Amino acid sequence: MTIAQRIAELGITLPEPAPAGVYRAAIRTGNQIYIAGQLPMRDGALVHPGHLGDNVTVEQGAEAARVCAINALGATHALLGSLEDLRIIRAVGLVAATPDFTQHPSVINGASEFLKELFGDERGVGTRVAFGVASLPLGSSVEFELLLEIY
Repeated sequence: MTIAQRIAELGITLPEPAPAGVYRAAIRTGNQIYIAGQLPMRDGALVHPGHLGDNVTVEQGAEAARVCAINALGATHALLGSLEDLRIIRAVGLVAATPDFTQHPSVINGASEFLKELFGDERGVGTRVAFGVASLPLGSSVEFELLLEIY
């Protein structure tokens, strides 16, 4: 089954990238694709804005992270025209959280588990970092970026 077929099977529509500043949503250099930080935007609105440990639950944060990953794939697809023959190299997840919140990895698992489901164990799991920040653009609870390899 192709990645496009898996996306269709999951009922996902990849969004067109909409950078919120002066930057490219995705850029290719050689066989690497850098995806700019993606917010959990769906239909023009943030999914679960706020802070983990305050007004956003771990489950809501994980859902927001999944939306970020979908948006990252939308930026990738807009650049390449396809999601075939890609491998996740590195994922970076930022979580807007209260100082005492410690479940950042569980939040970013929402994105990582989705990518693993889509691309499989070998291609869908790369290195990752998940950490907390005081705030994110537009009041987002999560931001997510990717480094991909075309193989």
